[in-house]
Amino acid sequence: MSEVAPVSSTVLAAYSYCEAVTGLQARNFAYGIRLLPADKRRAMSALYAFSRRVDDIGDGALDTAVKYERLEHTRALLDRVRADEVPEDDTDPVAVALAHAARAFPIPLGGLDELIDGVLADVRGEEYETWEDLAVYCRCVAGAIGRLSLGVFGTVPGARDAGRAPEYADTLGLALQLTNILRDVREDAANGRTYLPAEDLAKFGCSAGFAGPVPLTELPGSDFAGLVHFEVRRARALFTEGFRLLPMLDRRSGACVAAMAGIYHRLLDRISADPEAVLRGRVSLPGREKAYVAVRGLTGLDARQSVRGRR
Repeated sequence: MSEVAPVSSTVLAAYSYCEAVTGLQARNFAYGIRLLPADKRRAMSALYAFSRRVDDIGDGALDTAVKYERLEHTRALLDRVRADEVPEDDTDPVAVALAHAARAFPIPLGGLDELIDGVLADVRGEEYETWEDLAVYCRCVAGAIGRLSLGVFGTVPGARDAGRAPEYADTLGLALQLTNILRDVREDAANGRTYLPAEDLAKFGCSAGFAGPVPLTELPGSDFAGLVHFEVRRARALFTEGFRLLPMLDRRSGACVAAMAGIYHRLLDRISADPEAVLRGRVSLPGREKAYVAVRGLTGLDARQSVRGRR
């Protein structure tokens, strides 16, 4: 769906604010959306800026009661966007940009409600017994973002199995989130959070967690590398399934997805090669490698290889 009317200078200013937020804070996300045409890039920036606001509330150094209050205030703002009650001269540029994006594209805004629900689970300090439990959380905080993004991307006319595109977008979001969880085990533990399923931790003798006085890798009976490789296999299976989305997208939308997913896929490979690295510090890719993945996404190389790899 294309924009229904020229974009006013007020709305463009709101989008510019969201693009600035994205450029400063998005890290991996920004590499992908640079490949999109202007209207889709702006809409994705609005989605990111709103999502960043929700995440920042959950991660902020605030009292729990204040977090609940601010998240419900953010949900009320989303309700205003959904009801098309945000005027262009509203003082909140994120609301203005998101409202315009929602008019220009068929964005399933309920996905942002799911994101808020997921962050509320973080605020409550929920932990997860099984992968099925964790997958529900991942669908809220990442699968929903995939489905929201698909509302901006759309699918190409006549795409085979296009009705399953939201499912594949959701699954790709799960793959990215599980990769995030593996990358951030040390940081999350320092903040009192454990996301990996309790039954997986027990299976590999890692129930003591990642923030104890004795390094997990030195505890008798623990197999941290085995745990990481187990989760890596799960994430790779999710990537394989999620990459079925790529042939359903136009060239530049497919390049965007291939770039973002490709960065995380390479990050997963790096974690798999040295599982204990995530306990020493934050594992990341250098900027030049991210840019290389983005270029390959634009040429279609990574997309074609990803689709071939699942056959």
